[in-house]
Amino acid sequence: MPAGKDDGRLMRLATYASVGTALTLVTVKIGAWAVTDSVALLSSLVDSLLDLAASLLNLLAVRQALQPADREHRFGHGKAEPLSGLGQAAFIAGSAVFLSFEAVQRLFHPVPLATPDAGIAVMLFSIAVTLGLVRFQKYVVARTRSVAIAADKLHYAGDILINLGVIAALLASKMFGWSLLDPLFALAIAVYLLISAWRIMGDSLTLLMDHELAEAERERIIGIVASRDGALAVHDLRTRSSGPRCFIQLHVEMERDLPLWRAHEIADAVEKDLMEAFPHAEVMIHQDPSGLVENHPDFSFETPPRAGT
Repeated sequence: MPAGKDDGRLMRLATYASVGTALTLVTVKIGAWAVTDSVALLSSLVDSLLDLAASLLNLLAVRQALQPADREHRFGHGKAEPLSGLGQAAFIAGSAVFLSFEAVQRLFHPVPLATPDAGIAVMLFSIAVTLGLVRFQKYVVARTRSVAIAADKLHYAGDILINLGVIAALLASKMFGWSLLDPLFALAIAVYLLISAWRIMGDSLTLLMDHELAEAERERIIGIVASRDGALAVHDLRTRSSGPRCFIQLHVEMERDLPLWRAHEIADAVEKDLMEAFPHAEVMIHQDPSGLVENHPDFSFETPPRAGT
């Protein structure tokens, strides 16, 4: 079933907050970089520019993913979120390469930093603003399981570490004259960005390739179905995620002489149990008579028939 109205509203609010935060940070960091000429601060500025691009992409992706299923998209539009994640990964990887070149050049041609106090003040402001955004995004992800919001949260959580590194570089330059620490921090930030891009790409490809839900969640599904009276066994369990929704498909074995209305009643009860445990799930149940021999794919997490069936 599609995400609820409250969840959709939270996801939209998270994208608006992300874009607003990125715009604010880009503005103040441009001014700080102009007066300090710090390559570490430049790396933080580039990261914020990419955050802005990624947040705008997320805004569009979340808006599309929340569109209800229609005639041409019967399973909804949830794949817009992992597609957005791939775009974010490309942006981040490109910025890491750019920062690496800038940092290496500054290593061979070090430049003393000007007015580092201004840069430190801007970084402290950035940390405070970003902390507020990350806390809100964490709440939204816990409620909605949005892949796009989770990827955006990863960016901004990393920004906190990046900003702390920039502050350390500026303090070292101010107090000890260690100008080489500035490009070294920039290189460390570039490595972090590449790792982040790799993680986001992996998560996005997992969803685009219709990867099964986590092992613990599949075991939970089996346990829920097996606990329902009338459900003798479960097989051919298939699951996948698509944006804030997940899809659960399975076969449930029942007594072979049950009336059709009773089999339907049991299936409805199983569906209700599963949707209570997975609020954003769409559940599809096929009813099988017990003892029927069929050539099902050999998937894991199948329950054997109960004794006496």
